[in-house]
Amino acid sequence: MAEKAKKHTGASGYGAAIKLYFKENLGIIIAFLVLSIFLTVFPRTSGTFFTRQNIFNILRQISTNLFLACGMTMVIILGGIDLSVGSIIALSGCVSAGCVARYHLPLGVALAIGVLVGLLVGLFNGAVISRTTIPPFIVTLATMNVAKGLAYVYTGGSPVRVVTKEWQFLGAGYIGIFPTPVVILVVVLIVTAIIMNRTKMGRHIYAVGGNQQAAEFSGIKVARVKFFVHAFSGLMAGLAGIVLASRMYSGQPTAGDGAEMDAIAAVVVGGTSMAGGSGKIGGTIIGGLIIGVLNNGLNLLNVNSFWQYVVKGVVILLAVFIDYFRNKGKK
Repeated sequence: MAEKAKKHTGASGYGAAIKLYFKENLGIIIAFLVLSIFLTVFPRTSGTFFTRQNIFNILRQISTNLFLACGMTMVIILGGIDLSVGSIIALSGCVSAGCVARYHLPLGVALAIGVLVGLLVGLFNGAVISRTTIPPFIVTLATMNVAKGLAYVYTGGSPVRVVTKEWQFLGAGYIGIFPTPVVILVVVLIVTAIIMNRTKMGRHIYAVGGNQQAAEFSGIKVARVKFFVHAFSGLMAGLAGIVLASRMYSGQPTAGDGAEMDAIAAVVVGGTSMAGGSGKIGGTIIGGLIIGVLNNGLNLLNVNSFWQYVVKGVVILLAVFIDYFRNKGKK
């Protein structure tokens, strides 16, 4: 009887969690469905959008953005921002590709070094931000330029090509019927959700973002929380860098240009408050899907790339306004 009761409670607990998820994200879920339905039935995209090949293409493309968004969600919940992630993509991808093409290191070692490069930049960001009062915007703006410059110095401004099938598997391969980056993304999302929802560190992230002074008074080591979050963001950017380099068959110093904006857009559209203290990785997932489908739809509609920046800017602005009025209503 006790076991049956426990099973019943567990099932009802999962049901309640799913119900709460849809309740919290109903607005963006509806927006995502409306956008998807529009692209499915619109004459110019009806034959190309809702196909298996295009859906997998979208998922493969958004995986890089969602890697970044996992770290960016934590950073923004803290009330900060990380502008360096796009440049970390370029640097980690170029270094990893160079380890294979130039130094002939084993693939696993090369990929690990690429991720380590991202982690090291994140560790530096975390050390400076946690030990000083310098705003995260300034620190990560500086490391953004340093990482981008190092990527150009290392490559001489030219792509580092790697054409082996083993290299391409991470970004362009499949595990079963699913693209490899999507499988990796699922694992990353699960780990991120566990950190944010099931660990002491996750609770501390929300506490520091909500009220740093109160968190300090309650005994939370604020510096440790900031250090961890920025290190995690760098780690995710390093992972995104090697996956993108694998998908492009090369490490390119121009890779990741503007990637930080797409990551911020996914997080903000997903309902994370720029003021800090609130946000969920579940909302970020929907936000990433919206940005991915929007990019794909604009490409299928042959919208000029310059106008695509305008559209994404408007989407971010709308999300910020919604967040503003939502927070204003709580006061």
